Amino acid sequence: MSNQERETATSVKSKQAISSSLSGAANTNWIRGVVFIALFGALFIVATLIKIPLGFTQVPITLGTFAIMLAGGLLGAVYGFWSIFLVVALTATGLPLIGGAGGIAKLTGPTAGYIWMYPIAALLIGLVSDALFAKSKKLTRTQQIMLLLAVFGFGSLLLYTSGVPWLAHSVNSDKYNTLQGALRNGLYPFLPGDAIKAVVATLVVLAVRPVLPAIRARKQ
Repeated sequence: MSNQERETATSVKSKQAISSSLSGAANTNWIRGVVFIALFGALFIVATLIKIPLGFTQVPITLGTFAIMLAGGLLGAVYGFWSIFLVVALTATGLPLIGGAGGIAKLTGPTAGYIWMYPIAALLIGLVSDALFAKSKKLTRTQQIMLLLAVFGFGSLLLYTSGVPWLAHSVNSDKYNTLQGALRNGLYPFLPGDAIKAVVATLVVLAVRPVLPAIRARKQ
């Protein structure tokens, strides 16, 4: 065998090895992604069961939004979105997954406006988290503040843009008929708790995401 033939054979073997390695990594990351989607979906389900009813409104205080913040911040845009979206979709089929209830009635009831926005919140938080952690596992103070603002803005404030109007529309009560009434019953009572959840979620993301196993194939 000539030197040229040997070099060609070596080059072919090298390309095959690289291709096999990339394929194996992609399969591993895909399986890992499915596992994380299932885990964070389960976390979200459990978190929605932890709730404190408020006597003056039909919207309870719940840890569901905290799970959404973690899903987007830790899993990123794609897997964070799917972990929440699949739970919402399965709830629509009748499975009692969100707050122990399910079916179309759950997704058209007083809290439906918040629920519709859950997957979008995880997606947007994930987009910001992905962008911030793309180049470095350790964020600067400015980047940390940006992450906190994204977690609070998308994981809390965004939900109210659809949640409050739908609450006012779906509940037949005079106290929801005015803007101030809807805000008093669907927004104001929850902001302090949301702020605390956002701070805690951001701290968890900053501590855990840098050591979290990769769940997407890296570009070579």
